[in-house]
Amino acid sequence: MASEAERAPMLLGPRRELGFVPPDLRKLDELECELLALPLFADLRPMRGAAGLVDWRLAGFLSRLTIRGRVDGKGGELTLLPAAGRLAVDKVLLVGIGESTAFDGDRFDEATTRILETLTHARIRTAAIELPGRSIGAIDPAEAMERFLRIARAYGEEIDELVLIEGPMAQRAMEPVVERERRRSRARRI
Repeated sequence: MASEAERAPMLLGPRRELGFVPPDLRKLDELECELLALPLFADLRPMRGAAGLVDWRLAGFLSRLTIRGRVDGKGGELTLLPAAGRLAVDKVLLVGIGESTAFDGDRFDEATTRILETLTHARIRTAAIELPGRSIGAIDPAEAMERFLRIARAYGEEIDELVLIEGPMAQRAMEPVVERERRRSRARRI
């Protein structure tokens, strides 16, 4: 995954680690995981956030897919692509999240559930995820983390390690939420 200093691991349960990496091309290049999950809005071009960085690294391949109509970002769309040796990850999962103007907490929950279901069904053990809507600040960092952790609880030990792509300010806003979840997790084990 990311370097030890960048990852800042936080245990959320037996064998389950959650860490962070900033949305920076060099840091994404250092990721050592099986899959990179990238939410994609239907109406925002050029792509924002980590999707835009990955598109750059792949020489515009993601943009060409949208231009050709093979990927459109509509809600519920899932597109699994090989990273083709241009990224440290094996696969890239594009997750359509619909129009940016219609994005809300329910859309966040739907997209997050689809991401985690896909990781589970594909037996992906290590992944990096940009949380839906976070690339444009459509959802508050703390709220996004609360919703993410609530949904992630349902996936038990299916996924060993998740890295969230978030900047330092968002990470700081998310830390109290993660700490509360860590305490809950410890209490459940007692």
